[in-house]
Formats: sequence, structure tokens, C-alpha cells
Amino acid sequence: MLPLEGITVVALEQAVAAPFATRQLADLGARVIKVERVDGGDFARAYDADVRGGLGTHFAWLNRSKESVALDLKRDEGRAILAELVAGADVFLQNLAPGAAARLGFGADGLRARDPRLIVVDMSGYGTRGPYRDKRAYDMLVQAEAGLISVTGTPETPVKAGSPLADIAAGMYAFSGTLAALVRRGTTGEGAAIEVTMFDAVAEWMSQAMYTTLYTGSVPPRTRLSHPVISPYDAYPTADGVDVVIGVQNDRGWAAMADGVLDRPDLVTDPEYATNQARVRNREKVDAIVAGVTSSMDREELMRRLDEAGVANASLNDGHGLIAHPQLAERDRWREVGSPVGPIRAIRPPITFADVEARMDPVPALGEHTEAVLRELGRDDAAIARLSGSGTVRLHAEPPPAP
Repeated sequence: MLPLEGITVVALEQAVAAPFATRQLADLGARVIKVERVDGGDFARAYDADVRGGLGTHFAWLNRSKESVALDLKRDEGRAILAELVAGADVFLQNLAPGAAARLGFGADGLRARDPRLIVVDMSGYGTRGPYRDKRAYDMLVQAEAGLISVTGTPETPVKAGSPLADIAAGMYAFSGTLAALVRRGTTGEGAAIEVTMFDAVAEWMSQAMYTTLYTGSVPPRTRLSHPVISPYDAYPTADGVDVVIGVQNDRGWAAMADGVLDRPDLVTDPEYATNQARVRNREKVDAIVAGVTSSMDREELMRRLDEAGVANASLNDGHGLIAHPQLAERDRWREVGSPVGPIRAIRPPITFADVEARMDPVPALGEHTEAVLRELGRDDAAIARLSGSGTVRLHAEPPPAP
């Protein structure tokens, strides 16, 4: 039995942050009913069409194992259907603009007054108070506001992280906060109102850099791949043109590298290199010494010697390298899931239980489960036909609405 079997989550969600949180709940067995707009659904469906020529990559990643119900929440009947769904749920999670859910009648206070056991999770960019309350908050913008971009890139050029880390961070905290609330409810019987913001999530992740600024008055420099307070810690060239990433975390690791890889035992006691702080001060000299040796070996030989010496290292992989990675193959991490465009490959969730495999059901088409869910709520054929005809709901078989 998966740990969240029997838990129902109603998600009024779009984009990345909230869908990432609820997909992880679905991975662990929760029933996740994803409420989408009738006119196109979650706009992440169409960020691109790179998955088999017809499905967005973000949507494929974030929405497997969910049930898609398409409702027009501008209509009274659409809101009434959502209210029925929430009345039967354990968790209601939403990431509309601040205040929008409350204006629709789904604010945390009102929902929990009707059902004190309900867990309500409100996600947003900056929260429900403060001068940035109504400011648009996309992943790149929050990375910028929270300072993450300032410590990423080259000394000349700041860059955003390649993955949507602000969305992912918020999604992780919404996921863990929901789990904590479920545990507490099991003890006290009380639900919870939880707020998670993208800005707070990235600010937490920036704490180490923030402490540097708080207590030195300086901001950490952008150091490309290297680390501002550790050396050597970078990508180094090889004879066959493929860089290898090397990370020496402490002076014992430096001694192992100097003896076992560089063949320079004198560097262990040389005051310019003996301690990490000294190596950071002399980073350019350290990097030149290391690169001078690594560039004389091919990648395979270099990584073998690093491994034998116990020095941390890694291949500098791209997407092709990740897909072909032997760890994924050897540990049986690949699965196939259904989708509106046919079977697609997917990696198993990182949380691996020894006694049960995570749920990996299909990625839903827009409105694929509308009819089945309406029948659960007691609607008959005539009622469903009327709701569909009025545009209050969208059924899976219906063509897209005219622009």
C-alpha cells in the first residue's frame, strides 16, 4: 500500500510549482483531481509540443497520475461543482493569483470554517501581504528578486539556473508542508491553512550566501562552475577534450589528490596550498597545476585515478549523457507511462519505498475525467449533457472551443 492511498487532493493549479507538489502526492498514492480551465486547460500543456510532437514537456513531467476535470469557474454551476469536490477532499491546493481563490469562494478561512479537517495550501509568488503581493512572479523573476541569479554565472554575466528552481523549491515545500499537515491531522484531527511562496522558498535556499553578506558585508562572487570558498572545485580539461568536474572538500582530499593524481606530494605541506583557505586565495595557481596534469590524461584514465585516490569527481554530462546514464539503467529507474500523445518514457520518483513502487499512471488529456467525476457527484446523462452544452464543463471527447 502506498502511504497516501485514501487521501484525496483537489488542485486548482497551473504552470509548475503547484503541479510539482501535487504530482509528488500522486506518486505516493493520493488521488489528485486537477481542475483546469475549459478553454485550453493548464497553460503548461502548450508551453511547447516537444513530447512526441504534441505535448508540452513541463506538462508531461508534472501531471502524470492525475485526473483532469475541466470547469468554467466563472459560472455558478462550475463553482458549485468545485465546492462539491472540495467537500469530499482531504487537501485543497491552489496557485491562482493572490486573492483569486477567495474571490471565487475558496479562501482558506471559509473552507476550513466549513470543514476543520481540511488542509488548504495556498501557493503564490510573494504571499498575501507585503508590497510585492500583486507582483507577477515567474520563475526567472523570483530567482532575480531572491538573489539566486546574482550568485550564478560568470563574473561578467549573471544567469538564471537552467531548471525552474524557484518553482521546484516552492513545490517541494508545499509537498512537505502537506505531508506534515496530514501527520498532524492524524494526531489532532485538525486540518491546516498553509501558505508557500516562491520567494520565501528561494530565500531559504539562499541562506548560506545571505550569511556571507550579513556578516562580511560582501556578496559571494559569481565563479562559473567553481565554488567561492572551496578549491579546487571546477571542471578541468582532459586530453580527449571532455571536461571532468573535480571537487576537493577538505585538506585530506587535497592530500589524496596531490599524492595520488598530481604526483606532487610537496603540495600537501606547501603553505600556499596546504589548507583550503590558502588554496582559495591562490585559486588561479591551484587550477593551473590541476589542469596541467588533467590535460595530459584522457577522461577514462583521469576518472580512474581520481576514483582510486578517493577524490570526488563527475562527468560533465548533458541531456544525452543523463538519458544514457548507467546508474539509471542499472537501478531500473526508467518506466513508460501513457499520455494523450502515446506512451512516453519517465524516470521513477526519487522517493523509493522498498516494499511498493510509486504510482506512475498516465498523463491526462484535458477533461479526460470530467464525466466520470460528475457521475461520482450524482450527475446523470441529462445533467452532464446540459453542463457540457452550456460550457460549464468540458468533456474529453469535445473539440477545443472556438477562439
